Amino acid sequence: MKKLFFFLFLLILAASVVHGEDGAYIGVNIGTAMTSVPAPTQITTLLRSQNIRHVRLYDADPAMLAALANTGIRVIVSVPNEQLLAIGNSNATAANWVARNVAAHYPSVNITAIAVGSEVLSTLPNSAPLLMPAIRYLQNALVAAALDRYIKISTPHSSSIILDSFPPSQAFFNRSLDPVLVPLLKFLQSTGSPLMLNVYPYYDYMRSNGVIPLDYALFRPLPPNKEAVDANTLLHYTNVFDAVVDAAYFAMAYLNVTNVPVMVTETGWPHKGDPSNEPDATSDNADTYNSNLIRHVMNTTGTPKHPGVAVPTYIYELYDEDTRPGSTSEKYWGLFDMNGIPAYTLHLTGSGVLLANDTTNQTYCVAREGADEKMLQAALDWACGPGKVDCSALMQGQPCYDPDNVEAHATYAFNAYYHGMGMGSGTCYFSGVAVITTTDPSHGSCVYAGSGGKNGTSLLNGTSLAPSSNSTAGDSGAHRAIGDVSSFVRAVVTALLLSVVLLL
Repeated sequence: MKKLFFFLFLLILAASVVHGEDGAYIGVNIGTAMTSVPAPTQITTLLRSQNIRHVRLYDADPAMLAALANTGIRVIVSVPNEQLLAIGNSNATAANWVARNVAAHYPSVNITAIAVGSEVLSTLPNSAPLLMPAIRYLQNALVAAALDRYIKISTPHSSSIILDSFPPSQAFFNRSLDPVLVPLLKFLQSTGSPLMLNVYPYYDYMRSNGVIPLDYALFRPLPPNKEAVDANTLLHYTNVFDAVVDAAYFAMAYLNVTNVPVMVTETGWPHKGDPSNEPDATSDNADTYNSNLIRHVMNTTGTPKHPGVAVPTYIYELYDEDTRPGSTSEKYWGLFDMNGIPAYTLHLTGSGVLLANDTTNQTYCVAREGADEKMLQAALDWACGPGKVDCSALMQGQPCYDPDNVEAHATYAFNAYYHGMGMGSGTCYFSGVAVITTTDPSHGSCVYAGSGGKNGTSLLNGTSLAPSSNSTAGDSGAHRAIGDVSSFVRAVVTALLLSVVLLL
């Protein structure tokens, strides 16, 4: 089996007022809720082979940290929720935790941050009073070890703590959390640490009952009349991710905090689910979301409120976790299965960062099997017309006339456009009727653009890249709490209606 080079993560250094020198990067969460957990050395081998340079652990396992030593990989270690009680009640316990789990490994392990708990305010409200004492005690220990300049401390939040989150300009944090959030934000401000936020457009979309368009959740560019408009700022939002991040910025501003950066510690999309009630948990959608997410983050696109400002982001997650409880999709958020085989292939040719497998320069754009014939015909007409594809080879008597059907002719035109545009992001979409494959569709004397004269054999499942003319927890088994996103969904319903009115 060919070795699949799944990721090539390149650190793009970008100076910005909010994010300092860390700039834009993509990291990956590493969970271990599996029947067969890979050995730490296997995990680091996979990370290094894919050049993944940023990871977040849900604990501070010494064997994992030992395996990460001298790799240069930047690591966020975590205090599991079940350890909050001990650390939040004892400065000495916190000092001992830092000595064993941080100081003993630094600097051979490039630890950059400590995540204290996971979504404590939304999933363990009774433990909320312990959060700030634990953070302060851990900070004291870092200061004592002279590590506070290099290692930041924060705590990941569910986006559900933000109320009235759409439009973003009217967002505010749940006021009942002020006794914790106000001192936390002051702490983050004083230490230059980020607000850690978990953002899951998949759940926002699923719970919206069709109000949030799938394209809006997947970063697919929308026509102006489909964009959500913030009536207060007139900022246009084309995806859920940006809207949630900006809601966090506005919620902080509501509390007079304007210089704390947002770091997205978890986001992603499941690649498999129960077809009866999770029809959008598919490889295609997981590829589309994560591919567009990576491009969006690495291009330092920023958000409408802070354009050009990097949002460091960690994908959930490295491996599928087959022992996670809950719905079928809960087990299938991984980029790889537990054997290190890619769950699907991220396809990002032309994004400016090489993040695809080793066949990425031999890919083809073809008509999706079973696609609606009228939609195929409309896309074919566009490609041979406004798309400026030379479709003369499809004329009767020409080499690509046969087979004479819309699917075959659309495949030729789609592929010609795709390669004519340099296989750029979004150039194989055509309203969802096109798909990328490594199988060369050439036949007889009909040679397709990009053909090297050899037919491939594997199909890249994830294909729905963004169509754009511009192209631009506690333990490892329960670490990801999805929170309550109903307030976001309700607010989006109103905002989308308002945006339609404003654009009429």
